[in-house]
Amino acid sequence: MITTKQRAKLRGLANPMETILQVGKGGIGQPLIKQVDDALTARELIKLRVLENSLYTAREAAQELAQATNADIVQVIGTRFVLFRRNPKKPQIEL
Repeated sequence: MITTKQRAKLRGLANPMETILQVGKGGIGQPLIKQVDDALTARELIKLRVLENSLYTAREAAQELAQATNADIVQVIGTRFVLFRRNPKKPQIEL
């Protein structure tokens, strides 16, 4: 679990980031969960987007993916959300 100050720092780091993954009409399946898991391991902090044709809202998608990948939800704004999970072997982001 991350604190309010840590969340604020992560929001600042995520602001200029590009969206790397999207949740579309296919929903959240094993392939997307694997991609999110791999991206979190490599980057620790990722930004995702929910497309209009998706059955999920951004908050629902964020909660489901965070639970499936053991990540923390940093922020949900509109159709975009940010997830964070520390890499235990090689941490990149200092909180």
